[in-house]
Amino acid sequence: QVQLVESGGGLVQTGGSLRLSCAASESIVSFSYMGWYRQAPGKQREMVATITIGGNTNHADSVKGRFTISRDTAKNTVYLQMNSLKPEDTAVYYCKAQALTMTAPSHIYWGQGTQVTVSS
Repeated sequence: QVQLVESGGGLVQTGGSLRLSCAASESIVSFSYMGWYRQAPGKQREMVATITIGGNTNHADSVKGRFTISRDTAKNTVYLQMNSLKPEDTAVYYCKAQALTMTAPSHIYWGQGTQVTVSS
């Protein structure tokens, strides 16, 4: 079974930076896309950023210009560089991966989540 292990969360002040890491148990070219999602207390989980197997990225409007998703295939790892952090970025951040397949259904995997807290 695919496992996604997240790390890098923590407590920072407004304007600070963090880099989240998502290490997969197998090559990330096994996935059609990977992404970062977050869930704040009392809120629904929302997409933050995604990266496809072809390297195309997409970022939520709320984080464009501040967050950047990237990958290192040699390390089976996807990153989320978070700069200019705001208190509203406080949430549990989850890594997601969708298995590469030519037909449905596709397996979807989630990491355990890592907490990001931004103080004001």
